Amino acid sequence: MSDGAPKPASKSTFHFLAGLSSGLLSAILLQPIDLLKTRVQQSGHHSLRRTLSEILRPASSSSSTSSITALWRGTVPSALRTGFGSAVYFTSLNALRQNATSIPVLASTAVHTPGQGSSSLPKLSNTGNLLAGAVARGFAGFLLMPLTVIKVRYESSMYNYTSLPSAATSIFKTEGLRGFFAGFGATAIRDAPYAGLYVLFYEQSKRSLSHSELFASPDVEGKVKEKMGVGRAGLINFSSAMYAGVLCSVVTNPFDAVKTRIQLQPGVYGNMVTAARKMLAEEGVRSMWDGLGLRMSRKALSSALAWTVYEELIRRAEGFVGNNGVGAGKKDKVL
Repeated sequence: MSDGAPKPASKSTFHFLAGLSSGLLSAILLQPIDLLKTRVQQSGHHSLRRTLSEILRPASSSSSTSSITALWRGTVPSALRTGFGSAVYFTSLNALRQNATSIPVLASTAVHTPGQGSSSLPKLSNTGNLLAGAVARGFAGFLLMPLTVIKVRYESSMYNYTSLPSAATSIFKTEGLRGFFAGFGATAIRDAPYAGLYVLFYEQSKRSLSHSELFASPDVEGKVKEKMGVGRAGLINFSSAMYAGVLCSVVTNPFDAVKTRIQLQPGVYGNMVTAARKMLAEEGVRSMWDGLGLRMSRKALSSALAWTVYEELIRRAEGFVGNNGVGAGKKDKVL
């Protein structure tokens, strides 16, 4: 990369921190939706209202004040998993995209002018976006799988873990190391295509919206086209992330439903094929779509929050470095 190229996009540490921040924010705000999805997929009765009433039901007549906080059960493992998952994912994704730009079949032919689009991230072809998203998510999913298992069991009513150490100890004693990777097959098959399609749809939507009459900045004759403002860029990224999240959630929900059953009851559901057959035989096709509405809402909102915050942090850093440093040495000093 030349000295005049923006350095923040190549800084792994900054991408890690930006991903961690966006992941933590979305995890904490949207934990109630995640909790409801897990309980609906666990129950088999498909009723959101019934599930919600069970969660909000006070443990005793004198503990009515604790019912609302029950919706945030599992927030700590969820925040850790989502926060560090986002950090690893965004860092890996950026590294893959940076390297892919040197491969003709993966690189985008579009010319990127910093500040004039809604994003400062590397541009790839459709194939490049699909592969980069899938590989980055698969890698992050494997590293964070133990936290994912603990998170799902914390959210379930089948386990009464009191702390992360006790949960890890219990899983290790009863299932060994293998227990921390229960459902990884279904998770990988769900997450890799989801992430690949997500990045593809997200980038296509951003490109379309950036050139639409609604979002395009005015092109004044004889003047340099002004940089896209924070509000317009944020709205484009947020809308694109919502759109991509909804589409990908619908496509991959059956894998999510199967994955949840395996993680909650590995001894009953075994592997992905066994679990799918058992669910279809006992509960029908509808069981594959348990929690779809909740997952779709959660994924769309969490993706929108995470990607919008992440993209804006990258844009701001790029702008700050560009305005306060000239040359690689000065830029490196900033970040």
